[in-house]
Amino acid sequence: MGRWRAIIPVLLAVIIAVVGGLLTYRWAKKNLTPAPSEQAKAGAESALIAVAAADLPWGTQLDSTKLRMAPYLKQSLPPGSFQDVTSLEGRVVVTPLKENEPVLESKLAPASVTTGGVSAVLKPGKRALAVKGDKVIGLSGFVKPGDRVDVLVTLRDPTSETQKEVTKIVLQDIPVLATGTELQQNAKGETYPVDVYTLEVTPEEGEKLGLAASEGKLQFALRNAMDTETVLTNGATIPKTLASYTKGASAPPKTQAPVKRAARPSAVSVTLINGSAVSQVTFPE
Repeated sequence: MGRWRAIIPVLLAVIIAVVGGLLTYRWAKKNLTPAPSEQAKAGAESALIAVAAADLPWGTQLDSTKLRMAPYLKQSLPPGSFQDVTSLEGRVVVTPLKENEPVLESKLAPASVTTGGVSAVLKPGKRALAVKGDKVIGLSGFVKPGDRVDVLVTLRDPTSETQKEVTKIVLQDIPVLATGTELQQNAKGETYPVDVYTLEVTPEEGEKLGLAASEGKLQFALRNAMDTETVLTNGATIPKTLASYTKGASAPPKTQAPVKRAARPSAVSVTLINGSAVSQVTFPE
């Protein structure tokens, strides 16, 4: 009997601990389970919108092969998005799109524009003019569509007596619409590639660009996209260029102010003293 008296309290303690543990587990599972996040709640409230299936350059005419549908939260749908791919059939992109980027109305040409290419992205009053070049003109491939460049030309100055060559910036802050390569044939019938750059210009700028391309050698200077300042230059000639950083070159002498001299008297007077007699004698200059 004395043995059971020692075991019964232990059994009671184990039973109480098990029951207490089960009750605590049920309460914690019911009250301490984290509530679903707002994003998880909104996950069921998503919508499919059209996005680019791959990188699309501007001027691309859209079709079902260039688009796909992707889920977006309804509460964060970008304005101007499309929930139907068929409504985008034939529309033209005027802004480059990256893969998975939503297609927005603000990035498309008007619905009346049904032809893709450069003509779709031209601004009213502007013209697209293509000039031939090479990798040097295009900064070894760094000039891309959407960049802005200054156009320099090197040619002979007909107004100079010696008709010396001069390099001058003739156009500034010009948008690049397209770059590419076309095949041409030389006099021997051999085919060779030629780099072509299409720029967006006004009619007056187009005249300058056409003349510069036909009479001289072109060079592009790539601009910062945020730099729209117009810089005035005098052009560079061979003598001016060779004079740059010349050793021993001195600044032009400063002009000295003329020294003012006192006016000379027209006559000189001398006082003569002879004993007590004093006389004045005047001599002419």
